[in-house]
Amino acid sequence: MAFTLHVPETPEDWGREPSPYDEDEVHHSFHELIQEQSQRVAASEPQVELELQDIEPDGSHQDVLGQGHTPAYSAATLRILASMPSRTIGRSRGAIISQYYNRTVRLRRRGSRSLHSVVDHAARPSLRSHDLELDPATREEEEKRGLLVRELQGLTVAQQDHMLREMPLSLAEKRCLRQESRTPRGKLRSQQDRHGVCSFCKQLKYGCVLTLHNLGLGLLSSLHALTPWHYALKRIGGQFGSSVLSYFLFLKTLLAFNALLLLPLLAFIVGVQAAFPPTSPSPTPTFTGLELLIGGGSFTHTVMYYGYYSNTTVNQQCALPGDGSHCISGAGGLPYNMPLAYLFTMGMAFFITCITLVYSMSHSFGESYRVGSTSGIHAITIFCSWDYKVTQKWASRLQQDNLRTQLKELLAEWQLRQGPWNLCGRLRRVAVLGLVWLLCLGITLGCAVAVYTFSEFLIQSPVATGQVGLLVLPLMVSVTNLVAPYLYRMLAALEQHESPVLEVYVAICRNLILKVITLGILCYHWLGRRVDILKDQCWEDFVGQELYRFMVMDFFFTLVDTLFGELVWRLITERKLKRQRKPEFDIARNVLELIYGQTLTWLGVLFSPLLPAVQILKLLLLFYIKKTSLMANCQAPHRPWLASHMSTVFITLLCFPSFLGAAIFLCYAIWQVKPSSMCGPFRSLGTMYEAGKVWVHHLEQAGPRVSWVPWVYHYLLENTFFIFLVSTLLLAVIYLNIQVVKGQRKIICLLKEQISNEGEDKIFLINEIHSVYKRKERRSFLMPTLGLGENAHLSSRVTLAETVMVT
Repeated sequence: MAFTLHVPETPEDWGREPSPYDEDEVHHSFHELIQEQSQRVAASEPQVELELQDIEPDGSHQDVLGQGHTPAYSAATLRILASMPSRTIGRSRGAIISQYYNRTVRLRRRGSRSLHSVVDHAARPSLRSHDLELDPATREEEEKRGLLVRELQGLTVAQQDHMLREMPLSLAEKRCLRQESRTPRGKLRSQQDRHGVCSFCKQLKYGCVLTLHNLGLGLLSSLHALTPWHYALKRIGGQFGSSVLSYFLFLKTLLAFNALLLLPLLAFIVGVQAAFPPTSPSPTPTFTGLELLIGGGSFTHTVMYYGYYSNTTVNQQCALPGDGSHCISGAGGLPYNMPLAYLFTMGMAFFITCITLVYSMSHSFGESYRVGSTSGIHAITIFCSWDYKVTQKWASRLQQDNLRTQLKELLAEWQLRQGPWNLCGRLRRVAVLGLVWLLCLGITLGCAVAVYTFSEFLIQSPVATGQVGLLVLPLMVSVTNLVAPYLYRMLAALEQHESPVLEVYVAICRNLILKVITLGILCYHWLGRRVDILKDQCWEDFVGQELYRFMVMDFFFTLVDTLFGELVWRLITERKLKRQRKPEFDIARNVLELIYGQTLTWLGVLFSPLLPAVQILKLLLLFYIKKTSLMANCQAPHRPWLASHMSTVFITLLCFPSFLGAAIFLCYAIWQVKPSSMCGPFRSLGTMYEAGKVWVHHLEQAGPRVSWVPWVYHYLLENTFFIFLVSTLLLAVIYLNIQVVKGQRKIICLLKEQISNEGEDKIFLINEIHSVYKRKERRSFLMPTLGLGENAHLSSRVTLAETVMVT
C-alpha cells in the first residue's frame, strides 16, 4: 500500500485555499496503516520482521529494539508523521508544488536510470526518445513541471524570486526553473527584434535603462569605499569580538548624530551669515597657527563663534551699523531675521537630535532584549551563519575568524556560572566591594575638589589672561580624566569579578560619575562665574573658545594614552619583559571618552555653531588611530564575553546623562542668562528667549493676515500645557514600545514552549505505536492463539493510539 500526498492536479485546484494536506485523508491513511500492520502481523512472520526492522542502505538489518539504539520507524509511519498538521502550518502553494516537484525529480532520475539500462544505447535516438515519451512517470512529471513554470510566469519578477527562494530545492533546480519561467518573454523579445517589430525608440529606451541600472550599481558599490568602517568593522569583530566592536559601532553612531546636528546649522545659520557678512569695525588679526590649539585669534571674527553673527535682518540695508531699527528691505528679497533664525534653528536641531536619540535607544533596546533565551544559538551559529556568496580567500578567512570569535563568546557565556558562596566568602566579598567603592568615590571627590579649586584660582589669577594660561584648566581636567580611570582599574583588580560584563559595567559607572561631576563644576564655572566677570565683554565667545580648547585637549590626551598606554606598553612587555602578552582594549574608558567629547559638543553648539564639524573631524581621526593601534598593539580579551546589550547601554548613557544635561545647560542659558551687549544676535535683549517675543510683537502689528502666527506661538510654544502634553506623548510612546518588546519576548517564549511540547507529543505517539505493534509481534510468536481479554486489550491500545494521533 502506498500513501501519496495531496497535490492539486489541475490549475483550477490551485486557486483553492492553500491547505497542504487533507486532514480527513491523513486520518484515513492512518486508519489504513493500522489495519495493514495488523493484517501483516497475523498473515506471516517475515513480513512483520521486515516491518519492524530498519533496513540499512547496504541491505543489512538492524533490530529496532536493540540496546542503546534509537528506534527506527517504517516508511509508512514516517509518512504519517510528515502529514501531521503541526508540520504543515503556514505552508504556501509554491512550497507544496515544490515539494511534489522535488519528489518527482527523484522519481524521474530513478526512472531514467532504469529506463536507460533497459533501452540499448546503440539504438536510434528517435527510438529512445519515443520510449521516453511513452513513460507515464516522466510524462506526469513534465506536466507538473509545466504547471509550475506557468504558475511562475504569471507572477512578477520579485514574486518569482520570493517563491523560488522559499522552495526546498537545490540551487541548480531553482536556476533551471527561473530560466524556464523567463525564457518565453526573452524568446518573444528576440523574435520581435529579429522581425523588426520593436522600434528604434524602444531599443534606445532599453539601452538607456540598462546603462542607468549599471551606473546605479557602480555608484552603490563605490559608496562602500567612502565609509571607513566597511571592511574594518568586520575585521575588528572577527579578531577581537563583539565587545571591542561595540566601541567602533558607537563611534559610527556619534558620527551620524553630529552630521544630523550640523546640517541645519549650516543651512540656516552659518551659510546665511557667510553669504551676508556683517561689517566689522575692528581689523581681523592674521592667522598664526596657534588658533588651532586655543581657538582664539583670527577664529574669533569668523562664523566659528557666536559673536560674529549679527542681530539684524541679514538681507536689509541698515542706516547705522549694528542697529536693526533703521533698516530698509532689499529689493525683491524676503526678510531673514538672524536672531530668530539662530534661536529656532538651535531648538529644531536639538529637537531632531532628541527624537533620533529616543528612537535609536528604543530600537536598540528592542534588538537587544527581544529574544529572551539563547538556547540553540550555538547550532544556529555553526550551521546557519556561513555566507555562501563569499568567493574571495581573504573574505572567507575573515568570516571564519568572525564565526570562531562568536563561538568563543557564546561558549564563555554558557560556561559562566557563579558558584555558591559560603557565609565567610560572602562577607569577605562585601567588605572588599565596599572598600573599593569607598576608595573610588574618594578619588572622584578629590578630582572634583581639585577642578573646582583650580577654576576659582584661575578666575582670580592674572595668569589666565595670557594665551598659554587659557590652556591650564583644560590641561588639568584632561589629566584627571586620564589618571583616574587607571586608578579605578587598579582597584577593580581587587574585586575579582567573575563576569567580564559586570566588570565593564562597574568601570563605566565609576568613570561616568567622574565625568558628570567634572562637567557640572565646569558648567557652573562658565555660566555662574565667568558671566559675572565678563559682563562688558563677549562672554559667549569665551565659553565657545573654552569648549573648543577642552575638545582639542581631550583629543591630544587620547593620542597620548594610545601612544603610551598601548604602543609603549607593548614594546616594554615584548622586548624587556620577554612576554607575548599585549594590553587589552579598555572599553569602558574609551567609550566614556567618546560620551565626554560628545557632551562638550552639545554644550558648546550654542556658542560655536561649527563645533559639530570639529567633532566629526575628531571622530574620524579617532577611528583610524584607534583601529591602527588596536590591530598592532592590542590583543583580544583573555575572557571572551558576548556584548549583546552594550550598544543599548551606550545609547542610554548618551541620551540621559549626556544629552539631558546639555539640554538643561542650554535652556538655562537661553531663558535665564543675560546676553552680552557687545556681540551676537541677542545683544540688545534681556534674554535670548525674548527674540521670539519681539518677533511675535512685530507680527501682531503687521495686520490680520499673519494673526495665526502669534496664536501658534502663544498657545503652542509658550504654553506649558502643550509642552507637558508633548512630553507625555513621548513617554507614552516609549512605554508602549517597551510593552511591545515585552510582548514579543513573551510570544517567542510561548512559541518555543509549543515547539518543545509538539516534539514531546510526537515522541510519545511514535513510542506508543511501536509498543503496540511490538507487543502484537511478540504475542504472535509466543502464543498463536490469544485470549479474548488480551485481544480486547490490544485493540483498545490501538484505538487509543489512533485517537491520540487524530486528536
